[in-house]
Amino acid sequence: MAVGSVVLVMVAVVVGAIAQRVAGLGFALLVSPFLVLLLGPHEGVIMVNACGLVSSGLIMSRVWHDIDWRMFLGLGLPAMIATVPASWLALELPPAPVSVVVGVVVLLGLGLSWAIQRTTLVLRGAGTRATAGAIGGASNAIAGAAGPAFTAYALLARVPQPQFVATLQPLFIATSVVTLTAKAVTHPSSAPDIGVLLWLLVLALIVVGVLAGDWLQRYIRDDQARGVVIVLAFVGAAATVVDGVSAL
Repeated sequence: MAVGSVVLVMVAVVVGAIAQRVAGLGFALLVSPFLVLLLGPHEGVIMVNACGLVSSGLIMSRVWHDIDWRMFLGLGLPAMIATVPASWLALELPPAPVSVVVGVVVLLGLGLSWAIQRTTLVLRGAGTRATAGAIGGASNAIAGAAGPAFTAYALLARVPQPQFVATLQPLFIATSVVTLTAKAVTHPSSAPDIGVLLWLLVLALIVVGVLAGDWLQRYIRDDQARGVVIVLAFVGAAATVVDGVSAL
């Protein structure tokens, strides 16, 4: 990988980890489009899941007491089931269409979240949870971005922000574990070949990002952090769509 690409990966990972700690989500939304551009759709999504697994694991220990385990099961079980066939499908598709799907999923998720925030509709049933969970699991396997579907449910169900942020972390961990396992079993050679040292550097930067997020959380409001994540994710997703379309 070129030096410039390595630097961009490092910056994206640090900013994504900070956003994940401050706003509760944002790692996949922010990092996925850029890693897909730099590493390719299959390798990029796998790296997003691996990094997201680490960042959510670090954050979960800090928000453990706010986790809603009933909501986790309602969203998580359908997500993990849907992840398995979606993981196989993602690796069978050509790279260019997958790049387009990654960008479109992120763009639709951002637009849907914006629209739902401006409605008074409230949906809290088991069917709503199962649907959102299945969409989130499939989106995670194909695009590395489960957050939009989970966020849509939280907005529709009017879940309090601390509870939502906390519950997202085990959801991200569960879907990432299933996605990585399914892809390793079906396509063992699909992991990004970036070398051990670069993997270790990425993991170290995730820790740095989470610790920086701990500090910044005292000075940045949740809505400000989400605003930055949305703008950057939109730019990255749009670039991914353009890149995928040009390669078709």
